[in-house]
Amino acid sequence: MKLLTAFSMAFGMFCAIPNPVKRWDESLRPLQLVCFPFVGAIIGGLWALAAWILQRLQFTGLLASALLTAIPLLLTGFIHLDGFMDCCDAIYSRRDLETRQKILKDSQCGAFSVIHLAIYLLLFAASMERAQQIPWALLFIPVAVRCVSALSVATRAPLQTSQYAGKMQYHGGHIAAISITLVLSLCIPVLWLGIAGLCAAAAALTALLSANFGIRQLGGMSGDISGFAITRGELGGVLTLAVLHWVGGLL
Repeated sequence: MKLLTAFSMAFGMFCAIPNPVKRWDESLRPLQLVCFPFVGAIIGGLWALAAWILQRLQFTGLLASALLTAIPLLLTGFIHLDGFMDCCDAIYSRRDLETRQKILKDSQCGAFSVIHLAIYLLLFAASMERAQQIPWALLFIPVAVRCVSALSVATRAPLQTSQYAGKMQYHGGHIAAISITLVLSLCIPVLWLGIAGLCAAAAALTALLSANFGIRQLGGMSGDISGFAITRGELGGVLTLAVLHWVGGLL
């Protein structure tokens, strides 16, 4: 029952799909992010299914790429993209740490976030034109990046102004559960379809590097940095998928 409640909490917070079972227990916040990768599995499954349907319909090209770029953003209600943009404004202002932290909490949208969003969408849509040719590889990317995000929250010191400060007291069992899910999300696609595992690994590595970068620049882990890592990680995954598909075509 606790796990179901924790999953409902994670699903309700990090997914825009209407939650059929609304439950909340403040004491289960540490267990909530253990369920975060499983929310990623739902998002990845719907994303991969949409790519497969478009492939079967032979609906390809720029419009299909744009639709597949929009799907994971729509399914999350743009919550992670919002964190990505907040971090871009703060980090790339290149100001002192105190000013960067103030910018992070500012609700106004700055030039750096707009510029990075434009670059992100261009790269993502261009990558999806090739990535949609291997639709089931998309299933594991959202799972892998959310494992990395959850582990970062569980193991890194939070920003004092973050919602995580004082609320996410993880123990070894939680960290182990997330770690096992990460390993499975990387190993299963390698055994099933090697290219999917490589893309999931690239996504996880990109998310990890992005989380570490955000923590160094902003002085601790936060929900915005989690979104920053997830957003960049998913881009790393689809970029890798596009490159591998291109290399495979040359060979």
